[in-house]
Amino acid sequence: MKLSQQLLFFGIVFSIYGLISFYIVRRALLVVPESYKSLFVITSVIIILSFIAGRFLERVSVNFISNTLIWIGSFWIAFMFYFFLVLVIIDLLRLINLIIPFFPAFITHNIEKTKRITALIVLILVTVTVVGGYINTKVIITKTYKMKIHKKAGELKFLNIAMASDIHLGTIIGKSFLNKLVTGINKLNPDIILLAGDIIDEDLAAVIKNNIGEELIRLKSKYGVYAITGNHEYIGGVEEAYRYLVAHGVNVLRDEKIKIDNAFYIVGREDRSIRQFAGKQRKELKDLLTGIDKSFPVILMDHQPFKLNEALENEIDLQISGHTHYGQLWPLNFIIEKFYELSWGYGINGNTHYYVSCGVGGWGPPVRTGSRPEIINFKINFVGSKK
Repeated sequence: MKLSQQLLFFGIVFSIYGLISFYIVRRALLVVPESYKSLFVITSVIIILSFIAGRFLERVSVNFISNTLIWIGSFWIAFMFYFFLVLVIIDLLRLINLIIPFFPAFITHNIEKTKRITALIVLILVTVTVVGGYINTKVIITKTYKMKIHKKAGELKFLNIAMASDIHLGTIIGKSFLNKLVTGINKLNPDIILLAGDIIDEDLAAVIKNNIGEELIRLKSKYGVYAITGNHEYIGGVEEAYRYLVAHGVNVLRDEKIKIDNAFYIVGREDRSIRQFAGKQRKELKDLLTGIDKSFPVILMDHQPFKLNEALENEIDLQISGHTHYGQLWPLNFIIEKFYELSWGYGINGNTHYYVSCGVGGWGPPVRTGSRPEIINFKINFVGSKK
């Protein structure tokens, strides 16, 4: 990405972030006692800037201070989102009440008391939501999908796949979480493990310092571990992320294909971000499939689930994707559903099966309120051609 594009992008993001934070602090000051206002403002500014400061510091040195700032800032993003959501609803109700008065007397009788009670209710509601969302990120579930692919796969009649996406290894999602994920995958005794992008969050420094990749080596399957790049590998530096993953037992397919056990193909596409961050073009799917014998099953990994019709047109049997997080924070899932033909879950079109995972990790806040972190277990029977 060009410097001018980066400045424009981050300028817009930071401006929105700052304006929303200002709006929340300004509203909160209405109920903060006068003697505590200065302290409240200073504390708020530190919290608001902590994520940005922690990310910049992390690029210089990964240490206790950078970790602490990132954790504080990450939680603030979740609190900020839900504070903003609730305050907007409250302000809309106030606006409607100005036009068509409908607030009962117990609300309007003592405005100052109403403000304090409302602030307390909002604080409790948002805190419960964020804490609940944090607890939810710790509980990984496994979903099983049984499917038939109407092709012969050599001598292979059955394939047991374990799939995960969007792990986002880094400061927030570290070794203990990956240990839990690896243990969950290995319990499935998979024939092959597929990781559909965004394995690394952004900055690789925290992953290296904490030796998080050591857990990846524990992944066990008959045919190995295969992965693709996601947009976050590109954001943080794709070549460094690629080398790190390969060094820790992960086969990263970058616009590449491989035939496994003379039975089926795995095809891995570069992420769409290659153009934005590297100024390159990924291969067209039809060109990537050149030389493949499509009488064998073909499984495609493509991180971002756009243009799903391409898989159908190119006789892909199963496409797996991630990226969407299904919004991660409810109710963003309703917006995400408008952007993607399939934003989460299983779908089928013709002979092509699709699965878009909501991910097992997450970006930003260690909070998930719109879905559960998931491992997907595909149990595939190869049954030959349809009659």
